[in-house]
Amino acid sequence: MARINKISITLCALLFTTLSLTPAAKASEQARHSAVQKTHLAKSTERKKKTTSKTAKKKTSTQTKHTASSKTSVKSSRTAHATKLKAQKTAANLATEKCTVRKGHKTKCFKSAKLADVHKVRMQKAQKTAMNKLMGQIGKPYRWGGTSPRTGFDCSGLVYYAYKDLVKFRIPRTANEMYHLRDASPVNRGELENGDLVFFRTQGRGTADHVGVYVGNGKFIQSPRSGQDIQITSLSEDYWVRHYVGARRVMTPKTIR
Repeated sequence: MARINKISITLCALLFTTLSLTPAAKASEQARHSAVQKTHLAKSTERKKKTTSKTAKKKTSTQTKHTASSKTSVKSSRTAHATKLKAQKTAANLATEKCTVRKGHKTKCFKSAKLADVHKVRMQKAQKTAMNKLMGQIGKPYRWGGTSPRTGFDCSGLVYYAYKDLVKFRIPRTANEMYHLRDASPVNRGELENGDLVFFRTQGRGTADHVGVYVGNGKFIQSPRSGQDIQITSLSEDYWVRHYVGARRVMTPKTIR
């Protein structure tokens, strides 16, 4: 009987120990599981932060590149547009459109070039050549009918020598013929330019019987008359003011060779 009681007590003690330890074990297991979950959650959160940070950096870099590319594209587009406008403006300055209208016919339009830089250069070169030829004769004697540096010049002979190789049309031989030349355009006295012909009537013969060449600053070069040399004279001298009849322009972009 005592033995049975001893065994019962032992069993009770073991059962009590097992029952006492089971909740503690379960609590410990739950604590460990919770700690593992927290650790896993912390690591997951950290990974997400790193991924988000990398994505943000990549996005920022992409936006920066896109912005820079957009600015470059806009700048290039503006430059191209400005170049195009400049080219159009230059083309517009160099050419105008003229239209010919004929009754019963279709209107025809064509572009005609304005006075371009190349024409200005040609004009300046021709004017310089004429001036050099004329200035080279200063001091040489008047010679009636003369047309060359070897023999001397009369008034129209000097003009003929200066322009005969520079214009497309034939230069007449007398002052009166030059004054009525159809290829020369009339010029007002206040609009005279270097190379324009100035005409006078000194002896009452025809419309004009004397001619010189305007050289600027209100002066002209001439071969006056027998006994005098080729010289530069002022248009404002009383004698020439009284006998002045007009001026003609023989050198234009259309007439020079």
